[in-house]
Amino acid sequence: MCTGKCSRFVGLSLIPLSLVCMVANALLLVPQGKTNWTNVSNLSLQVWLMAGFVGGGLMVLCPGIAAVRAGGKGCCGVGCCGNRCRMLRSIFSSAFGVLGAIYCLSVSGAGLRIGPICLINGQWEYHFKDTEGSYLLNHTLWDLCVEPPGVVSWNVTLFSLLVAASCLEVVLCGIQLVNATLGVFCGDCRKKEGTPQ
Repeated sequence: MCTGKCSRFVGLSLIPLSLVCMVANALLLVPQGKTNWTNVSNLSLQVWLMAGFVGGGLMVLCPGIAAVRAGGKGCCGVGCCGNRCRMLRSIFSSAFGVLGAIYCLSVSGAGLRIGPICLINGQWEYHFKDTEGSYLLNHTLWDLCVEPPGVVSWNVTLFSLLVAASCLEVVLCGIQLVNATLGVFCGDCRKKEGTPQ
């Protein structure tokens, strides 16, 4: 596969992943789809850090778009030089995307380990903080949270989705870093239109 086609494939994979991260983070702000608990004291710090929206979302969306543009023929110069410029831009964007995906992965992993803030025995706290993540395997503990109802399964599902998506984003941005570097130094293997084969 040549560097241009690989760039397009990576870019077209990163764009939906970044949108998934943004939607997952938006859903974390409204447990069970209700805004009753959307305030600073009822949502965990990991939700408010917006790792899915900023890190796995916007910081990866830019490299995705840059990779698609690097893989295309187009407006940023003609021929070999124009493609190399787009590939160079894609290198910097992909490095930026790796940082964003790592940020999303770290915050989401911490959100899974610490657990949500919920109401148990009249207190809003991180009740699962001391379990060091073992609450994930003990579903009977999940029912102890009175409010928001079902918040543990909601957070576990969405933070797990963010962890999985950001892991894929780190891999894809890393692949694009290598691919774009090859594209800058070696050029694109695609044949020019009208060239005899």
